[in-house]
Amino acid sequence: MSKFNPADKIQDLQYFGEFGGVNPSISDSSTYTFLSAKTMFDTFEGNAEGCYLYSRHSSPMNLYLGQALAAMEGTEAANVAASGMGAITPVLLQLCGAGDHIVSSRTIYGGTYAFLKNFTPKFNITTTFVDITKLDVVEAAITPNTKVLYCETVSNPLLEVADIKGLAQLAKKHNLKLVVDNTFSPLSVAPVQLGADVVIHSLTKFINGSSDTVGGVICGTQQFIDDLRNVNNGASMLLGPTMDSLRSASILKNLRTLHIRMKQHSHNAMYLSQKFQQDGLKVVYPGLESHPSHQLYKGMINPEYGFGGMMTIDAGSLDQANALMELMQNKNLGYLAVSLGFYKTLFSAPGTSTSSEIPLEEQKEMGLTDGLIRMSIGLDNDIERTYQMMKACMKELGIL
Repeated sequence: MSKFNPADKIQDLQYFGEFGGVNPSISDSSTYTFLSAKTMFDTFEGNAEGCYLYSRHSSPMNLYLGQALAAMEGTEAANVAASGMGAITPVLLQLCGAGDHIVSSRTIYGGTYAFLKNFTPKFNITTTFVDITKLDVVEAAITPNTKVLYCETVSNPLLEVADIKGLAQLAKKHNLKLVVDNTFSPLSVAPVQLGADVVIHSLTKFINGSSDTVGGVICGTQQFIDDLRNVNNGASMLLGPTMDSLRSASILKNLRTLHIRMKQHSHNAMYLSQKFQQDGLKVVYPGLESHPSHQLYKGMINPEYGFGGMMTIDAGSLDQANALMELMQNKNLGYLAVSLGFYKTLFSAPGTSTSSEIPLEEQKEMGLTDGLIRMSIGLDNDIERTYQMMKACMKELGIL
């Protein structure tokens, strides 16, 4: 049996346009015509394969993109959404009801943290946030009301690595669903192959890769995706986070080059992290042997795609971090911007941006320091040149 390679699964998908185009045709319609009333009824009930009713339910392009992403993650089906949060929130609301409990990693995207900490309690859904790297701590947090274990493969922004196999065993033991946000590690890690039940991505990031589109996807069993789309009680259907067909078409085209881009992102991040660590800078990158979960992650990834494009450095203080980011932007080394996965390096101080929803005392407890800079490393051709220019910026500010 050959090793699962998600890029091959994507490559094997073939879609022709309506008029023989090499890209599938975009259906620029919100509603669709039927030749009989019965077919309309069957489609509304979800019993008419290949028929379309209304674009909030489905559209040809959204289904094409969903099929491609399901192939990438090795799941039976997938449902695309208008944003990453438009994927995360329906999954958790579909799996949990009043009185239920979630065990989540403490270091997750700030929007997800805010949803679990501040919003779901309105529905009497509670969450315990734990150090996801300690399986005994995770298991101790499970209660009779727990329904979901939630984590990110590589956490945002501290780059902690979840032991997905170990978490999957815990989930199975306690009859829970393991939901994994795999945004930081597409192609590198296939969580379902390691035992996860549901995989989520923000398509906005590496998968799309051009910072021009917001999107999300939920990958899982056909039954779970059908449940999400159910017209009577499906969270994705009733909350309506529908992706536009033009955006789906754009992401599907960019998906075809993801394997090339991820190799370069990973190569460049590994190079910079090794160089900066040798220079004495405090660097966190899963590809470094100094990373506490390096061996675990090494055993999880498809080595062809490397350890990913995300790294952090610590500039010592928020003022120093801000000064460095501004100087690097002025030198055209990247952009001071949130998000990630762009062809250009993006850097931000997560404590005051993407993780600002997390209270300061909790940031300190989890190790999110004021001087931390999260860097999404770009596709620079000459990464040694980039390194020398970044190093010069650090020397100018006395960081190195």
